[in-house]
Amino acid sequence: MERKPLKYDAVIFDLFGTLVDIFSLEEYERLVVEMSAAMGISPGDFSSLWDEKADERALGRVPVAEQLRALCRELGVDVTPAQLERAVAMRVDFVRGVLVPRGDAAATLAALRERGFKVGVISDCSEEVVAAWPETPLAPLVDEAVLSAAVGMKKPDPRVYELACRRLGVEPAACLFVGDGGSRELSGATAVGMEAVLIRTPEDRGADAFRRDAEEWAGTRVAALQEVLELVE
Repeated sequence: MERKPLKYDAVIFDLFGTLVDIFSLEEYERLVVEMSAAMGISPGDFSSLWDEKADERALGRVPVAEQLRALCRELGVDVTPAQLERAVAMRVDFVRGVLVPRGDAAATLAALRERGFKVGVISDCSEEVVAAWPETPLAPLVDEAVLSAAVGMKKPDPRVYELACRRLGVEPAACLFVGDGGSRELSGATAVGMEAVLIRTPEDRGADAFRRDAEEWAGTRVAALQEVLELVE
């Protein structure tokens, strides 16, 4: 039987809220309280400055430990190396704890590769994700992972999508991008010529998660990763 030409050459996925569950605001706020307590800082003061520096972390401009040390100086708090180490460890443990593939993630990625598609990931993330990525169950199933803290760019910057395409050896028009709509990633993907799909599973917690433009999306939607296999046939 003659094989049908592939509709796409590659499928590129977002990470948080797509291949792994997104963490809720409640979980994030609990982490902030624990980290601030470890350093002897008021949670309110810490949270405000920590959130202001989110882009710096996502772009990999300053290591988290140095950022925390600078934050303490700004608040006039003397933090010991042990306190700082404990706060960083909390952050690392939290990130590693959420890097658990969704139930159908591994099978979907494996099926795509078996069918001849290249598989990519583009994620806005901090250095902890960059360090942990190679040890995740998803890493062997992904041909190229473009992680913002490693490349100094984040969605929806067109350059980050173009970089993923170059690494995969494909044209944007031959790519399908799948994401939960955070960071305006879907409109960013379509702006460079990709087709984009919004994933919103029944378990998603809607407003209790970090998403910005998902509700504005009028394009294709799926409720499970395995549904992507039907879109590429």
